[in-house]
Amino acid sequence: MVAIFGLSVLAAVTPSASAARHRSAPAAPTLSGPVTGGSPGTLVNATVPSLKRRFGYTEREFFVAGTATAYRPDGAWTDDGKWAVKPTTTAPYKSRIVVRAPKNPKKFSGVVVVEWFNETSGRDADPDFGFAHEQMLRHGDAYVGVSAQAAGVVGGGPKIPIAGYNPLPLVQWDPQRYGTLTHPGDDYSYDIFTQAARAIRDPNGVKPLGSLTPRKLIATGESQSAGRMVTYVNAIQPLTHAFDGFLIHSRGSSGTNLSATAPAPPPVAHIRADLGVPVMQTETETDLFGLHFFPARQPDTTRLRTWEMAGTSHADQATLDYGFTAGRAWNKTDPLPDFTAMCGSINNGPQTAMMDGAFAALVRWVTAGKAPAHSPTMQDTNGTTIARDAHGNVLGGIRTPAVDVPISALSGEADTTKSPICSLFGTSKPFDAATLRSLYPTHASYVGKVRESASAAVRQGFVPAYDAAALIKAANIAGIPG
Repeated sequence: MVAIFGLSVLAAVTPSASAARHRSAPAAPTLSGPVTGGSPGTLVNATVPSLKRRFGYTEREFFVAGTATAYRPDGAWTDDGKWAVKPTTTAPYKSRIVVRAPKNPKKFSGVVVVEWFNETSGRDADPDFGFAHEQMLRHGDAYVGVSAQAAGVVGGGPKIPIAGYNPLPLVQWDPQRYGTLTHPGDDYSYDIFTQAARAIRDPNGVKPLGSLTPRKLIATGESQSAGRMVTYVNAIQPLTHAFDGFLIHSRGSSGTNLSATAPAPPPVAHIRADLGVPVMQTETETDLFGLHFFPARQPDTTRLRTWEMAGTSHADQATLDYGFTAGRAWNKTDPLPDFTAMCGSINNGPQTAMMDGAFAALVRWVTAGKAPAHSPTMQDTNGTTIARDAHGNVLGGIRTPAVDVPISALSGEADTTKSPICSLFGTSKPFDAATLRSLYPTHASYVGKVRESASAAVRQGFVPAYDAAALIKAANIAGIPG
């Protein structure tokens, strides 16, 4: 459930270099499927059916099996992210991937977004698809979600307990469908993720994309998966060269351990400067101090961009709405948590529009060498808290109508007085009628300011035009100032 970069990189990701690199890689694991049957016989973590109909997509599930390798650090790891590794043990595994792809080959962009499923709740979740599916599906990208970790496959419990919500791992949810899956533990998760990429690019057995030919693979992960993305980028990608770009969404100050017995990464980790492919990081208000990203800030380079998204929280109402709607499509029995009752106000800020923009920008970077815009940073007070304006909205960061033409005070800062899960959701505090009238004397003045701000976000490269149009449409029908 819940669980941002230059032309000089082109030489490292040209088709000929990429093809040669992957031809020399170890054999791909074995794929089988599409998987069907079982009881209740539904694909766990299926997407919203209306999205498949609207964009003309299929959704299928495949089992992926092979022998995975664990790693340990080779020498000391420092905060520059130049982390070397050595292989240690191997173990057999059998996991799964979920594939969403255009039915019409002519609509396929050639890009495959590969998400490291988030396991915060104890069950596979696809938060980055939830945030940015509009951009992926509009662009014709394929999507592959990977069950890389043990918790979602064979169990291990939630990272953050959620009262009244006790999801089962795949093998328990539907033993008939998933009972043959095995997972040797998260020490092997990095290589399982790599092998999923190889299975997409060079299938062994069935072809998960059918007749579609992938040209670029972009890896992504949010929250707990973002920590694993940091370690993958710094330690594993230089060894495997499995991906053509990365989007690391809502990370903290460092990466994640390679194994249960390996030394922890340094408390602050930057993205290594010598990586040959583009990396984007996207950070919310919550992440800056709540997840301690602040000390891991680093300047943009020819291969790195970090976008700091004003008015956003680690998770928000939009992604919860997506998760609930998708969940009810395949899980009609389990009770779902009532986060509004548990947490009260939840952030309803502009993260989806900026995540759409981030994926669009990264795809252009990976496929055409056009680097994304540089983001302003969010302002802070003495490196400890976020600086806010008179209305309670953050200063700095990427600007949208939500913070430049506000009708609420949006925050991503943690509320430590409630359930730990509530610390991720931020707040939205609507302005009263008197405040709205003082800011926007007429409805036309409000709409005009929204149009100006939304158009600026498009010109600057942070928000797609279709998201800006939706923001303007919503302003037109809003009862502002009331």
